[in-house]
Amino acid sequence: MTLCASYFDGMYADSADPWGFTSRWYEARKYAITMSMLPKARYRDAFEPGCSIGVLSDLLAPRCGSLLCCDIAPAAVKAAAERTVAHGHVEVQQRTLPGDWPEGQFDLIVLSEILYYFAGSDLGQVLDHAVAALRPGATLLAVHWRHPVAEYPRSGDDVHAALAARPELARLAQHTEPDFIAEAYLAGQGQPVSVAAAEGLC
Repeated sequence: MTLCASYFDGMYADSADPWGFTSRWYEARKYAITMSMLPKARYRDAFEPGCSIGVLSDLLAPRCGSLLCCDIAPAAVKAAAERTVAHGHVEVQQRTLPGDWPEGQFDLIVLSEILYYFAGSDLGQVLDHAVAALRPGATLLAVHWRHPVAEYPRSGDDVHAALAARPELARLAQHTEPDFIAEAYLAGQGQPVSVAAAEGLC
């Protein structure tokens, strides 16, 4: 089954930073790689579901005109809002996906360490929502842990296989390590335009 709110509430009840986002070199390095995967310097409207305590949100904010973040856990929402308070264009909301997907279109959607929480048809619904919410040529960035976790319905490799199967997305870049996989997709079919080609360098 898709992991429910009580699972995440329990995680934050035990620790303000249950996954060590602020303390582990692994996470800091992964975030640096994540940010380097973005093919554009700036995005007008971005959405980051499953933002947790807002560490990645704080990094994304300077590259976005507006950034909507959400999480299922009230404790995470509070922490993320506090962490990004200096960025007036960032909004953090409590939402339960896939049913509470926000309205609107985005130039960037970041799915970081979230898709493996969805079981059954819920994963397909999340991906349906994401694809429908992307403007033409927009970026979808996905990053996930690859090792098995007993309570997660899916693995990181499983969810990235599901992303790769979406005909509405064209993969621009992939970074794979034993621990995690990061992929950047552009909305649209066919061969995506590279960063160098977009700047007329080739």
